[in-house]
Amino acid sequence: MSSLTLLIFIVSLILLLIGRKIGFKILHNWAEKTETALDDAIYDSIKTPSIYWAVAIALYISIGVSDIPEKVGFYVTRAIFILIIFSVTIALVKITGRLIQIYSERSTVPVPSTGLVNASVKGIILVIGMLVILHSLGISITPLLTALGVGGLAVALALQDSLANLFAGFHILLERSIRVGDFVELENGQKGYILDIGWRTTRVRMLPNNVVIIPNSKLAQSVVINYYLPEKRMSLLIPVGVSYSADPEKVEEILLDEAKKAAGDIPGLLSEPEPIVRFIPGFGESSLDFTLICQVGEFVDQYYAQHELRKRIFKRFKKEGIEIPFPHRTVYLREEKEW
Repeated sequence: MSSLTLLIFIVSLILLLIGRKIGFKILHNWAEKTETALDDAIYDSIKTPSIYWAVAIALYISIGVSDIPEKVGFYVTRAIFILIIFSVTIALVKITGRLIQIYSERSTVPVPSTGLVNASVKGIILVIGMLVILHSLGISITPLLTALGVGGLAVALALQDSLANLFAGFHILLERSIRVGDFVELENGQKGYILDIGWRTTRVRMLPNNVVIIPNSKLAQSVVINYYLPEKRMSLLIPVGVSYSADPEKVEEILLDEAKKAAGDIPGLLSEPEPIVRFIPGFGESSLDFTLICQVGEFVDQYYAQHELRKRIFKRFKKEGIEIPFPHRTVYLREEKEW
């Protein structure tokens, strides 16, 4: 490369980098004024690849005005094209990942932004980019696709478990019976939030703040209770037992009154639908058994709601003179006479 060509390259690169800086400053100011996150995603995704584009354009300009041999210029031009395709592919991967995340956070449609979805979409874009690069190099991709098809059968046989987990993950996502963020109960009784549905495993954060890792194929075959379907709201049943001397009508009135007043004070306890009381199970061995039925916002809200409601009910019963009985037994001792 001659000194003139090098000078043209340096000057072109400096001008392009200055133009890039000015353009990104304008784009940044415009993105801050808009409410949509799409422009922010584009800004963050093309910020780094744009440096490679500036280098590629500067090289193309310097090669165009230089007197280097045609064969060398051809290979340099081909390298520039590959650099641009590769950087555009990386930018598309970043933009796609951000768009999936934004869509999953703002959309009401339950399509989760999981590791499986992100990895699949990014992998497809990378494969397409690599195929375009190979095609630009004059390498026929038809034999490659044929070899991949033949070799895919052998790989499928060798990776049966991994592929079973992969397709089970896709099945879980498409069926939408379990979504990222849902609170579920596993077949063994463990409860927790779905953290991520990956290509091989699903991670569940338990209430003690530890994580259970479950193979997708196992999860797809097990019975799972999803407490967020069809909605998060759920019924809270609180059993209450009182003495047989208590008036059932009075007990029902007290329970409803305390539940309605608590709905505005206790976080997670809902006022709608209104609480109800049922004389069920009914006549116990030593008590009249009632069930107070309230509504809570979601599964974990029931713990604090029960805690506060039970304290209020106990204080109210004590104030109204209603006895809460406890089981008792009478033991008779038989005296053996000596002969």
